[in-house]
Parts: sequence; C-alpha cells; structure tokens
Amino acid sequence: MVRKTKQDTHRPRMGTGEAWRALMPRMAAGEVWLVGAGPGAPELLTLGGLAALSDATHIFYDALIAPDLLKLAHPAAEQVFAGRRVGEPQHLEATMRAIVKLARAGGKIVRLKSGDPYLFGRGAEEAEFLWRAKVPFRLVPGLSAGLGGLAYAGIPLTHRAHNHAVTFVTGHVAPDSPSGRVNWRAVSEGSPVLVIYMGLARAAAIGAELIAAGRAAAEPVALVLNASQPGQEVHVGRLKELGALAAALPKGATGLIVVGPVVRRAAQLNWFRRLAVRGG
Repeated sequence: MVRKTKQDTHRPRMGTGEAWRALMPRMAAGEVWLVGAGPGAPELLTLGGLAALSDATHIFYDALIAPDLLKLAHPAAEQVFAGRRVGEPQHLEATMRAIVKLARAGGKIVRLKSGDPYLFGRGAEEAEFLWRAKVPFRLVPGLSAGLGGLAYAGIPLTHRAHNHAVTFVTGHVAPDSPSGRVNWRAVSEGSPVLVIYMGLARAAAIGAELIAAGRAAAEPVALVLNASQPGQEVHVGRLKELGALAAALPKGATGLIVVGPVVRRAAQLNWFRRLAVRGG
C-alpha cells in the first residue's frame, strides 16, 4: 500500500492551468540566470527557461535567439541585444559588466543563449565573470542544436546500423585558444559521426583536412541551417563537396555541419519538412 503524505496530497498537478509554475524555482532580486534557449523552436525551451523569462526584469539575448522566444518574456522585461557573430568584435566583458551592474541594483537578469550555455556557448566564461564579481548565478541548461536541431532535420546522432559514437567539435577555434587548432585526424579516426559547430566559414578547409585524415571523399555530409525553425534548411552532399555546399549559402549563414553515415537517414526521417509541406 502507498501512503500519501500531507505534502503529496497538496502537490500541484502538472497540466492544470498554471500549476506547473508552482513546481519551478523563482528568481530572486540580484540573481543572474544563464539560460539555454535551445535551437530555436519555442517548444524546445525548457520549463526552467520559461519560468526564468516570466520572472526576469532584464533579458540579454544572443544573435541566434529566435524572435518568437522573446514573446514568452514578461511584458515589462527590458530586452537587450547582446549577440555577435563569428568575425565580429568580442564584447563579452562589456555585456557582463552591464549585467553585474543591474544585478547589484536588485534586478533579475536572464542571459539568454542559444542552444546550451556550456556547449560552445561561452557560458562558462560568463559564469566565471559572475563568480569573480560575487554575483549569485544559476545555470539553466538548454537543448543544443546538435541534439534537438538535428532531430528536426531527420538526422539521428546514433543509429545501431552505423555508429556507437558521435563527436561534437568546433570548426572555429579562437586564435589565442590554449588548445590550439583542432586535431582533425584524431577526431576523424575517433568517431564515425562528427557534428561541427561554427564551421561553415572554414567548410572547404575542414573537408580537405578530413579527407587527408582518411575519411572517404564520397562520405555523406549535411549542412543544417535554422534548425527547428520555420526557415530550416538541410543541404545534403558528399564530403568532397563540403566547401561548394557552404559557398552556395548566403553570406554570414550559420548552422551545423554533420559528417557520417547517419546523414543518409534524413530522406526517411525528416518529419519536420513533411510537416511544413502539409502546413502543420
């Protein structure tokens, strides 16, 4: 027999009006929450992220945040664009100084970042800045584009017929990075499937390095843009064509590069494209 405690009896039930909100943590004055927004589709924002947006007095958001996500914020919240794209000047410190100033004045600050803050999102650097400033912070993880976004593109990260490992790697390494350049040979040999973030600008060089490292020139590749959003694009080709595929995209396009046999499944599994065709 299961005995209900008094606490169990009065626990709010999910799905009854706004009862979900009672299960979520609340922001306190003077706190900063680093929130992962997911790949873009509003339904992929976590409940924790939604709760933060409903509490925040100020929201600093990145360049890749889908506009519809900001509609979920509290109407009175100040929305501050704090994004940049590859090749633009860094301004992390200026942004974080502004956030610290508002937090010290009692604001409830959300730093809204695309994907997951700790996966190629510089979230750790921002958290370290807050730690040094002695400003309380919380991390709300998000669904990375390499997970949720590829699911919307019909590309499974793993498939029993193809791979038991997948590697996430950045195609853009900062010049002053202590880790130096990516060891593409080691990456290539270590995983049948590669998901490359921020690599479109170097797509031709990456393709050449992977082929030189032993990957087959005819291996399937996909470029995924605007993952999970209405304007999602999936461009499929072969590894030797990677540079040409990227060059055909609009200047400044951002997205993921996927290398490996799982790309072949996109023709069957791209449910999101079929949904768009139906107008659903």
